[in-house]
Amino acid sequence: MQTHEIARRFTEHFVTAGHTRVPSASLILDDPTLLFVNAGMVQFKPYFLGEAPPPYPRATSIQKCVRTGDIDEVGRTTRHNTFFQMAGNFSFGDYFKAGAIEHAWNLVTGSRDAGGYGFDPDRIWPTVYRDDDEAFELWRRISGLPAERIQRRGGKDNYWDMGVPGPGGPCSEIFYDRGPEHGREGGPVADEDRYIEIWNLVFMQDVRGELSPKDEHPPIGSLPKKNIDTGMGIERVACLLQGVDNVYETDLVRPVIARAEEFSGRRYGADHEDDVRFRVIADHARSGVMIIGDGVTPSNEGRGYVLRRLLRRIVRSARLLGVREPVLPAFAEVVRDAMAPSYPELATDFERIRAAVQAEEEAFLQTLTAGSRIFDTAVAETKRQGALVLPGDRAFQLHDTYGFPIDLTLEMAAEAGLQVDRDRFAALMDEQRTRAKADARSRKVGHGDGSIYRTVLDRAGDTEFLGYTDLAAEATVVGLLVDGAASAAAHEGDSVEVVLDRTPFYAESGGQQADTGRLRGASFTVRVDDVQSPVPGLRVHRGTVVAGEVALDAAVVAEVDRARRASICRSHTATHLVHAGVRGALGPTAAQAGSLDAPNRLRFDFTSPSGAVPPAALAEIEDEVNTVLQENREVQAYETSMDEARRMGAMMLFGEKYGDRVRVVDMGDYSRELCGGTHVTRTGEIGMVKVLSEASIGSGVRRVEALVGLDAFRHLSKEHLLVSTLADQLKARPEDLPDRVGALVERLRNAERDLEKVRADAVLSSAGELAAGAEDVGGVALVAVSAPDGVAGNDLRALASDVRARLGARPGVVALFSADGAKVSFVVATTAAARDRGLAAGKLVPSFAPAVGGRGGGKPDLAQGGGTEPAGVPAAVEALRAAVRG
Repeated sequence: MQTHEIARRFTEHFVTAGHTRVPSASLILDDPTLLFVNAGMVQFKPYFLGEAPPPYPRATSIQKCVRTGDIDEVGRTTRHNTFFQMAGNFSFGDYFKAGAIEHAWNLVTGSRDAGGYGFDPDRIWPTVYRDDDEAFELWRRISGLPAERIQRRGGKDNYWDMGVPGPGGPCSEIFYDRGPEHGREGGPVADEDRYIEIWNLVFMQDVRGELSPKDEHPPIGSLPKKNIDTGMGIERVACLLQGVDNVYETDLVRPVIARAEEFSGRRYGADHEDDVRFRVIADHARSGVMIIGDGVTPSNEGRGYVLRRLLRRIVRSARLLGVREPVLPAFAEVVRDAMAPSYPELATDFERIRAAVQAEEEAFLQTLTAGSRIFDTAVAETKRQGALVLPGDRAFQLHDTYGFPIDLTLEMAAEAGLQVDRDRFAALMDEQRTRAKADARSRKVGHGDGSIYRTVLDRAGDTEFLGYTDLAAEATVVGLLVDGAASAAAHEGDSVEVVLDRTPFYAESGGQQADTGRLRGASFTVRVDDVQSPVPGLRVHRGTVVAGEVALDAAVVAEVDRARRASICRSHTATHLVHAGVRGALGPTAAQAGSLDAPNRLRFDFTSPSGAVPPAALAEIEDEVNTVLQENREVQAYETSMDEARRMGAMMLFGEKYGDRVRVVDMGDYSRELCGGTHVTRTGEIGMVKVLSEASIGSGVRRVEALVGLDAFRHLSKEHLLVSTLADQLKARPEDLPDRVGALVERLRNAERDLEKVRADAVLSSAGELAAGAEDVGGVALVAVSAPDGVAGNDLRALASDVRARLGARPGVVALFSADGAKVSFVVATTAAARDRGLAAGKLVPSFAPAVGGRGGGKPDLAQGGGTEPAGVPAAVEALRAAVRG
């Protein structure tokens, strides 16, 4: 049975049983605890946690999942995979244990002709939580299995919770017996290689405390509504129904290995090390394509870094298989063809996916070529010294200078039989980028923990948003927090978080900044500085009580700062127009990757695998956008169904989660997007858009920044004044300024080159005098002095080398010191005859460097270093004289 058929039968089985079919959520959700969606229940968490009411009593989904904790193990075993599909059925206070067990049993053992999987009932082994007598008896009654085939297990195996205080419950797992050739008898408790788990039924009935029942601690209470959360591994079932040992041999994965075999001329199954590489390619190709399909682009942080690591492991594995040509677009095509029947967006959006993997491969091949040479040299040096650990300094150099990921360095070092000094590497990374990055999540949630906001939501319900039509409204205070704690009242000077039953204030979302304004009561005023939505449905006004005392249930008039709102609306609508212009000029690969809509300015990020936008194209985009402004098109916002929005061709942002009803912002045939933000009513209200810059903010991601409205006009006015001033000073027409300035720059460069030559000649003119003043120290000509004033850096090295040359064939050592404020630098050079006597420059440095509070090193013929004690130069000279004499 093909994998797509397995998924189809699962969905049909539960839809027929009254479940709502819910599409897979994006792999990227707004959940600070998750890099990627890693389980089927993730998109339903708000319903299980009580943050939002479920829109249906029972649901079913086939959720795409990515787990990246075991990337290093992928390929080394056949058990580890990063991408998988989790089929699940969910009940929110509807059916419970009996329903879950019956639905699962009927699908697993039902005949194929009737839509089931047709597993032999005699090979099914359920497990239950150790004291879950109810589940045990239900299994016996529903399945008719003998008691000895239903095994009891402890909390580690058969209890589920989210790892934090909250909902949890016992679970029942369904295992399939693969037969005696796969291991010993005795059921799952005896051998989980022979008995393979295919489905986990979680009976969510408990509230766990700080300590989990997984660790034998009792729950602290019961949920008011009992829920069902199940997960069936599509790939595991596919292995069993297709008669193969592991996921790499199933119908959706094996084609990628077959394509790698064609590229390499090698065969899967012939060599263990090659098999590891084949499996890495197959697994990571699927994950990479699915992740890019949901809007992630390769970068050096977060999800983008994980994606980059996956793609680069594919390229390197292919090279280890002997493949030298580009491979990622070809592997992506195979994944598209295999997965598109279940995920058609992979086909419709493939050009963007292909462009992303191609750009990443081209960039990485350049990195690999340059970095590999440096890495090989570092390994050779390490082994020559008899060490087993590659210095962290070299690993950092590879990362910082050559763009070599530390994970790749670790892998290659392991293959060379070496470890890496990761502590030193980490220390250098900390020194290089000490960042005080405020966690975006903490700003959204503020001082209070999520449970406080959920309590307010449960008590008061959703905040009604009036801001599409009203900028002032009467409302009632239904929630009040002071310093993160619920309070009945707040006084003048207090920093507060106020929840209203209805509000015209827009909460920050989708790149649009929040409204500011005031909440006025009969005897108080609250200045609103920010508005956030820490839990779905709730809008929290953050600010300061500037007069009087505000209390729960108080009546207020909520007033939005009208000028600021109007300015943000202009920027937000302009962002939509810039998006349409960029996409029109660059094609569908230019997908939005972020935005900021602030008063009078905007920032628009987009994917651009082909690199920078040509200035001419950027000018055309700007001209096109301003033409739309001049046409004064009507801006319409309306709700419609998701299917109708797709039919109209409305733009949808990757990674966003949309419901069945969506809001469309429409500017005729020029721009049509799904958007929940606020906008102007006609494009002419924007006035003007002036693009300031276009630049890279990461691999394959560009950023356009622009001014809007009056700020755009003021910017152009300043530029006009600047051009006029330059034209007057240079006695040139404005259109001639580029040529005139270019000529001036060229004259300046020529003058600087002439000056540099004069300066270099002056420095080197002192070389003869210094060489003539060499003293004889034990038969060695020693020049150890402070360099002439102004000689430092490259000049100091050049002077030392010239003095050494003037010493001729005799043994000679030259040491020049240069002081600059509280620092001192030095260069040591030795002649060939001196080196024959054992006087190597690099080995002489430690003899005198401590005298100037410094250190250094280098090669036998030339070394350099520095220190922090210029007053120690005479002592350093004496120490060097003693070393030479010795």
